[in-house]
Amino acid sequence: MDTPGDLGDRAGPSLDDSRGILRPARLPTFHRVAAPDDLADRVRWFWIPRWHIAPGRSSRQHVLPFPACNLVVDRDGVTLSGPTTGASHRDLTSTGWAVGALLRPAGVAALHPAPHEVRDLETPFKAPQLHAAVLAAMATDDEAEGDAQAAAAYAAWTRTRVAAPDEQGLLANRMEDLVASDPEVVRVEQVAEHLALSVRAVQRLAHRYVGVPPLAIIRRYRLQEAARRLREDPSLPVARVAAELGYADHAHLTRDFRQVLGMAPQAYRRSD
Repeated sequence: MDTPGDLGDRAGPSLDDSRGILRPARLPTFHRVAAPDDLADRVRWFWIPRWHIAPGRSSRQHVLPFPACNLVVDRDGVTLSGPTTGASHRDLTSTGWAVGALLRPAGVAALHPAPHEVRDLETPFKAPQLHAAVLAAMATDDEAEGDAQAAAAYAAWTRTRVAAPDEQGLLANRMEDLVASDPEVVRVEQVAEHLALSVRAVQRLAHRYVGVPPLAIIRRYRLQEAARRLREDPSLPVARVAAELGYADHAHLTRDFRQVLGMAPQAYRRSD
């Protein structure tokens, strides 16, 4: 059994992780910037989309977000986006950009005392210095340079505003890494065993640092992975995906798809 500080080589999502992006072919210009090493316990990465949509047109972006909060800067201000209970979409028009930070559980705790209160919500967040710094960077004519400057400015603000995590925050991060990286973890009891905690302690960690129950975190990562596999390999049987990701059977995976994405797995495959 792993001790709280011993999770081997497991790590959470990487920069090229396509889970959660339901229609990659429809993405605007989009890339991620790794958080500096000294902030990796608070921010997973910075993500930066830019879009240029022809007049009178729109582009609908579908996502199944990671079970986490994001702090997002755009031209209008700063928004804290809470953890979601389902898929979502955004219709892009005209020309625009955003610079977001995918927050680690420990980073969420430093910005909001009760992330469950912002579940499925986008709430204004007062950070005028962050907004001004990112706005100035994104106004740079060279987009690549602007993106790099924006990420650096965001990192500098984070160092001064988001406190380093305590022991419980780091434990919550390890919980996230475990669930995100090990597809064999399909029950809360397994998380508790790996972390040498009680089930109730895991539930408290998820409530305080993520804002959704631990089983919801597990199911989100499994469903993201199922969608990725089905999207990238059209020949892969749905039943095999279900079995490999710990679903009781094909019907349970189909039920999750319908509840969260509003369609069956095969319909999702055909929809791009």
